[in-house]
Amino acid sequence: MRAPLKKILFVCPSLCSFANKDLEILKKDFDVKCIQCAKKINWLKIILNIPRIDLAYVWFALEYAAISVFFSKLFGKKSIIIVGGVDVASAPEINYGQFILPWYRQAATRLALKYADKILVVDPGLIEDIFKNAKINRTDIEYFPTGYDPKYWRPGRIKQNVVLTVCNAYTVGHVKLKGLDTFVKSAVYLPNIKFVVIGIRGEAKNYLSKITPPNVDYIGFLPQDSLLAYYQSAKVYCQLSYHEGLPNALCEAMLCECVPVGTDISGIKMAINGTGFYAPYGDEKLTSEAVNNALNAPVDLGKKARERIANLFPIEKRGNGLISLIRKLCS
Repeated sequence: MRAPLKKILFVCPSLCSFANKDLEILKKDFDVKCIQCAKKINWLKIILNIPRIDLAYVWFALEYAAISVFFSKLFGKKSIIIVGGVDVASAPEINYGQFILPWYRQAATRLALKYADKILVVDPGLIEDIFKNAKINRTDIEYFPTGYDPKYWRPGRIKQNVVLTVCNAYTVGHVKLKGLDTFVKSAVYLPNIKFVVIGIRGEAKNYLSKITPPNVDYIGFLPQDSLLAYYQSAKVYCQLSYHEGLPNALCEAMLCECVPVGTDISGIKMAINGTGFYAPYGDEKLTSEAVNNALNAPVDLGKKARERIANLFPIEKRGNGLISLIRKLCS
């Protein structure tokens, strides 16, 4: 008789693309229940479900992670936390990160990170943030990058002189975090090149509209199929963030042979390495020069960008690793 599937409680703020990929991976081998915690009323569901599961799998070390870890310990269950970036960041200069918030919210993150059975980070630089900001000095934190499907994110169109950035931005804070103001201002120096921002809306769009030159287009949220077409046609992709884990959109764009331009920080640097160009955060003049270099780069640089992501971050590698880790913890 086949042993019953291990039961996993999958906890996340919302089913964004990277969380959804993990959910689909785990569903193949485990009995998975998902709870989205954007609304605090759903935190109660965590407590009610913990006694009936084998392991809590939590995206981001936020307040609901502390609840998940505490009650997992109480009922003798295992817990894994995926650290993504904002949960261990402290960047008051752009009003970003869990560790600029009130003490009790910071304390919740520290509790979760201290007592979780396993901590996985999507970029090695986040380990330093855990030590520095959370003051948690664990030696068993593991670098475990997100994964991407090179069969889906693939080149397929003739590249055009289009510069693209993709984000989920609806506040001025998102604009500063993602360097969208720098992206827009850099377009002024390249008036004959089309710049496109996908995923922007609300306050963020209103803020940027005041400084937008004629060669910048704004597009709201797009489904994956439509987004793929933009990646395939754009020659350059920009990730101009102040702080990142491992940027999903950047990796997807590189798989579509976009030449990357980014700030020289943690996860962005990990993704790009020698396959693109860098500019300092907030410097629109140097950003425009990096973009111009990317537009005039040899065709094979885009191919090298694809090869780097396909070799380093295949979705199969993450899937096999997660399943193996959970089986080991639950045994």
